[in-house]
Amino acid sequence: MVHGTARAVGAIGAALISAVIGWSTAQAADAATLPQYSPDKHIGVTTCAGSTGHGSAAPWKNSSVQQNEYITWEQKDKHAKAYAALKSDRAARITRNLGLKAATEEPVCLNCHADNIPVADRGKPFNIADGVSCEACHGGAEHWLGVHVSGVGSHADNVKAGMYPTDDPVARANLCMSCHIGIASKYVTHRMMGAGHPRMPFELDTFTAIEPAHYKVDDDYRKRKHAPNGVQVWAIGQAEAVSHVLDGLVDPKRNHDGIFPEMTFFDCFACHHPMSQLRWEPRASTGLGPGIPRLNDANLVMLRVIAQTVDPGLGSKLAQETKALHQASVQGQDATVAAAKALKATTAGLVEKFAQHQFGRSDMSALLSGLVKEGTSGEYVNYMAAEQATMALGSIVAAMRTSSLIDEAQYKTMKTALDKCYDAVAKDEQYSPATYRTALETFASTIPKS
Repeated sequence: MVHGTARAVGAIGAALISAVIGWSTAQAADAATLPQYSPDKHIGVTTCAGSTGHGSAAPWKNSSVQQNEYITWEQKDKHAKAYAALKSDRAARITRNLGLKAATEEPVCLNCHADNIPVADRGKPFNIADGVSCEACHGGAEHWLGVHVSGVGSHADNVKAGMYPTDDPVARANLCMSCHIGIASKYVTHRMMGAGHPRMPFELDTFTAIEPAHYKVDDDYRKRKHAPNGVQVWAIGQAEAVSHVLDGLVDPKRNHDGIFPEMTFFDCFACHHPMSQLRWEPRASTGLGPGIPRLNDANLVMLRVIAQTVDPGLGSKLAQETKALHQASVQGQDATVAAAKALKATTAGLVEKFAQHQFGRSDMSALLSGLVKEGTSGEYVNYMAAEQATMALGSIVAAMRTSSLIDEAQYKTMKTALDKCYDAVAKDEQYSPATYRTALETFASTIPKS
């Protein structure tokens, strides 16, 4: 599915370029306690499901919110089916292979497939079988529900009372990535993948766009909440993704497994392909030869493109330190951790920089050209980098369209070319760098002049 198409029909696609998000807000979002670890009691989805609450069968007319949010979640959102997935044959296979109990009983499974809060923090209507439910994202409603239903409190009042600020892209990134990339307390390891757990690709803006939206970004929404354009969400998401990965690399409990490193930090397809496929190609940005597993630097490649656009000097430093990390990976664990810490320090201010930067037309065109340049110079020989690049192109094209920076004729031309990129990454195990490079070259011809 082409990301631009998803954004066109999703409510998030209605947002125009917003005012710059202040760093003070980003700091607050970054410090927000994830709902799973907040002490506030979770009282269950039934408190949200009434027809006069968020359980209306259809959107209300002349209402600032649609009121059918529960129905959208229950009927269309995969998060509502997350717990049910733990009862599948695949889940049984995974837990059996790992020597675990039923997936519905294991915290390692429940932590991401449900709102797995301590029993003491569960209200009477709470049901863990509801999966990734309202409070798993919006926070335990113990204190904010009264303010929320009163009709007199603002969104800021709700957040002050304990609601999690999902509208803020920094807070949203930390929430989503706590499962989709992982944190110290919950992480999908290579052993879990070996047992049958699927790979975990993620990109914040794309996944926001294809999520069945239960809100409408209109003038009223923009007055009450953050409504950044998709490029800013993408940029912040890439910075946060790199931060999460580097946190794992420097964590001694997560970056080693027996005599092996934790293999989830490496590019899956450097090893997982038939030996008959002579697919290795050099990448100048790593300096590594054949036969050496490469760290998965897909998010770092994206981050480098963004940094080069916003701050070229910082972009060059990021490129140098990324190469140093690759080189350190063949020198040993201590060298890798040291290089990761240096890179972590360099990337520490990027969320602030992107949150303060208003990505306009010239930036978007430069980002598109930068992404294409990386690919045509050989940086997407790794499937996972090509996958991230394709989602990035989709985010930028969609943002240009919804911000009226391109007209419908331009959008259709770009979308047709972008479809070829999506086709080239549709089947990971059949990925051909040469085919993808050709698709990128076709897409390059459609990029508007800045």
